[in-house]
Amino acid sequence: MEDFNSYFRSAFLNKKIIITGGTTGIGRAAAILLSALGSRCLICGRHQQQLDETLNVIDPGRNDTCMGLVVDLASKAGIKKLFEVADQQLGGVDILVNNAALPFGSVLEGEYDDWQYVLNTNLLSYIACSKEAVSRMGEGGQLILMGSMSADVREADSSLYVATEAAIQGFATALRKEVNPKGLKVSLIEPGAVDTDLQEGSSKDKLEQIERQEMLKATDIAWAIAFCIAQPPRSDVVNLQIRPHMQLI
Repeated sequence: MEDFNSYFRSAFLNKKIIITGGTTGIGRAAAILLSALGSRCLICGRHQQQLDETLNVIDPGRNDTCMGLVVDLASKAGIKKLFEVADQQLGGVDILVNNAALPFGSVLEGEYDDWQYVLNTNLLSYIACSKEAVSRMGEGGQLILMGSMSADVREADSSLYVATEAAIQGFATALRKEVNPKGLKVSLIEPGAVDTDLQEGSSKDKLEQIERQEMLKATDIAWAIAFCIAQPPRSDVVNLQIRPHMQLI
């Protein structure tokens, strides 16, 4: 391989990247890292304050290193708006990081409308955003889907969330078979416990779990995303499972 530093930089330089759920947690960490590596990112989230805080960290001078919008991807209108802004501000998309997600417990809790909102966010937004991205991508494009170890562990009291993550796992496998002949890559990342707002517990408890190597930081998953992107054209990271050293499940 040619000089590693040159190759690594070229994998990210001026890449047009959409990151859903990009204002908190893993999405925020990914936006910070990928922007620093030279990519142009468009992030979205549901809350203006979180968006502003993230943009102020990444691009305080608003030099188009990272752009963003407030949008709810549980709706068709929200997805349409995201890609209209991507066309206008990025001029297309090279990489989509599907990351927007909501936590939820058992189907014995909540009502139909609650379940529908979670399904729309956690699953249908992945499907719809993938379709929109593929229609805009040329050869060398990539879709990165953020899943969860819950797809395999299938813990009790999380049946609705488990259903969405298992569906994402199946979707990623089938989608790769559909788009690889077009020169596009699909990577599924399935983290274990990560210090994000999807995890219950106080900040103090989470820090203690990180110290005990029972929980990852969002930056750990951001580097996993970068690892997938940095692969040469001949190499696909198909499914990357990453867990804390002491999360023995």
